[in-house]
Amino acid sequence: MQPLKKIAKAVILFTSNHSLFFSQTNFMSYLFTSESVSEGHPDKVSDQISDGILDSFLAFDPNSKVACETLVTTGQVILSGEVTSSTYIDVQEIARDIIKDIGYNNDQYKFSGESCAVMSLIHEQSEDILRGVERNVKEEQGAGDQGIMFGYACNETENSIPLTLDIANRLLLELSKLRRSKEIPYLRPDSKSQVTIEYDDNDVPVRIDTIVVSTQHDEFDSNDAKMLNKIREDIIKILIPIVRDTYAPEIQKLFNDDIKFYVNPTGKFVIGGPHGDTGLTGRKIIIDTYGGRGAHGGGAFSGKDPSKVDRSAAYAARHISKNLVKAGVSDEILIQLGYAIGVAEPVSLNVDTCGKSKVNISDSKLSEIVNEIFDLKPHSIESRFKLRDPIYLETASYGHMGRKSEKKTKTFNSKYSGVKKIEVELFPWEKLEYVNQLIKTLKLWVKMIKP
Repeated sequence: MQPLKKIAKAVILFTSNHSLFFSQTNFMSYLFTSESVSEGHPDKVSDQISDGILDSFLAFDPNSKVACETLVTTGQVILSGEVTSSTYIDVQEIARDIIKDIGYNNDQYKFSGESCAVMSLIHEQSEDILRGVERNVKEEQGAGDQGIMFGYACNETENSIPLTLDIANRLLLELSKLRRSKEIPYLRPDSKSQVTIEYDDNDVPVRIDTIVVSTQHDEFDSNDAKMLNKIREDIIKILIPIVRDTYAPEIQKLFNDDIKFYVNPTGKFVIGGPHGDTGLTGRKIIIDTYGGRGAHGGGAFSGKDPSKVDRSAAYAARHISKNLVKAGVSDEILIQLGYAIGVAEPVSLNVDTCGKSKVNISDSKLSEIVNEIFDLKPHSIESRFKLRDPIYLETASYGHMGRKSEKKTKTFNSKYSGVKKIEVELFPWEKLEYVNQLIKTLKLWVKMIKP
């Protein structure tokens, strides 16, 4: 402890002697970075196939238990995992349809939905796991595994997602539109983005410092330098203004003239997709969530039915954190949940206001209030968000959080079970239906606190 005391004394002495320096200098500004990848990135191809298979099982048998993993590489798709279901689906056909829809429909890419080999190694789920999940009383359904899950929300954006990640996602969403519309005709499906923003000492975005965009492309010129110049020009002059204009004026101002742009920094990106890099389900979990701004429990989402709390409880935690932020509790909220396999009630719940609370209530009391308002048993989470509906393919690219909750009719075709149309609600964990209840409850608690 003696060295720590010496350090503390030195800090006090330094700050007292240099108070003018600290008062006049924005000493605590910092840079923060998030990245994203497109639907054509090999890992995201895997995520989409896994979630597409999950959706088909749930469409024809909502009680299906699914844990599907996908590997993609040059001309190959390998499916593995465990499934218990009363229905049968053609997993090969689903995989091929998703691959073609992404845009891998050209043999030049060395990976095509028409010609790739699809191998299925999926088998039945372990009975030892099932016995911990299934109960005679559905409400007492146990968690599908142990683990920790986090939910995060902030007030940087309208959708309560960190701005670095939001911009990174929008860059690739708009780039995908430009590819599909042929407005930029040479684009191929695989792309990545990265955004660095400078924040002040109050964690407020000041400016965009760096934008990185790497996009796969046709070899449309024999001169690599000419190709790169054209791609750079199109990204900066076409893509960036489109993305900037999707934001409110206060965020548009962050798109300054001093942004450092790195476009295809290796100089060439023709070889890409599963041919350039093997893809696996669950390798983009930070992109799926909060871009590194909030914590992550380590469990992937895609290919897992909602009995897996890695997925369902993470959605529930996000839902709670967003409603708390929108209720004005704090500018930033981090929720942690903990579960034990086969046990219905979470073993822990923690609310962290990140030192930015706006209410006269401790974080521990907030945790108690949240636990009273939100039922966090796996079955309750499934019921609240209708997680047995086939809503997951849409989550498998451009993030599971911060998306628009909306209703959609989805059509599923099966040579074994016919055609089925299902109306679903996408991203239900993004809804704000608990804001008013939270405000009323918190006002009551504030009144109970003695001045």
